Amino acid sequence: MHNFGYVQAQSRHDAIALLEEGATPLAGGTELLNWARVGILQPARIVDISRIEDLDGVEPLPDGGVRIGAMTRLNDVAQHPLIVERYSVFSQSILSAASAQIRNLATIGGNPLQRVRCPYFRADEPTACNKREPGSGCAALAGINDRHAIFGWTDECVAVHPADPPVALAALDAAYVVESSEGSRRIPADELHVLPTRNPAWHNVLLRGELITAIELGGPPSHSAYLKIRERESYEYATVSAAVALQMDGDTISEARIALGSVAMRPWRLRNAERLLAGRRVGSPEVAEAIAAGFADARPLSHNAYKITLARNATLRAIETAARA
Repeated sequence: MHNFGYVQAQSRHDAIALLEEGATPLAGGTELLNWARVGILQPARIVDISRIEDLDGVEPLPDGGVRIGAMTRLNDVAQHPLIVERYSVFSQSILSAASAQIRNLATIGGNPLQRVRCPYFRADEPTACNKREPGSGCAALAGINDRHAIFGWTDECVAVHPADPPVALAALDAAYVVESSEGSRRIPADELHVLPTRNPAWHNVLLRGELITAIELGGPPSHSAYLKIRERESYEYATVSAAVALQMDGDTISEARIALGSVAMRPWRLRNAERLLAGRRVGSPEVAEAIAAGFADARPLSHNAYKITLARNATLRAIETAARA
């Protein structure tokens, strides 16, 4: 670690002004400290936003949705009655993330800003990685890539985003509320992260000086579920995850929203499958056929073809689990 300046912001205005000057935000700090330790990021100045009073809490919205302050701790979100009762997929995704100790510290606004878990990106010794050193190449492309992308990758980057809550937020059509000195904007949950087709070096679409202040969810689905497949039950990132939000009429799906995690650099919506699932009865062969159609654009790397089968089966299981909920 190298020396850095530290400032504690007392308001959103203070924080945004410091971010515009190039400061790095500190919320729960569970990721930032790792970045600094391995040299992924060497901030010259850190602005602590944890003391800003109006950035936490969960409150209902007039349209039947919910607004969550970005500084709300993960466990507080997962256990809040409004989230447990209306958005079980979101609560389940949070409780699947990290450990209870980390969830007591990490924030819901900071969690989506995690960096990729590619071992080449996080290597202690320099290696070819366009996200860490733009223009250096992608060692994972022909290297160890069994945990890497099956959607949206290019020869410049095959990494996946590892976080669980953003996958559920994508399935819920949620939005990140972002503020800057220019005003505020809303970023759809499945558009926060940047695919390498746009820029292999970027992680997200936040601009300098922008601060995530809240997350907003619309009206709840009638049924939902989150399924995380991992090598061990605790403290492990997903090999594949599936978030499903359904509107149902009896045992028939009237509307489906599906997002997959750990298959691309952002939560991946299976929009073709969503369209084909409308009007299908859960348990019918047509449901599996619709899901399979959602994988028409999947492209495995040299060591991860298994992820296509795994993700397809996880999606079917998540739908069946949600329908029973």
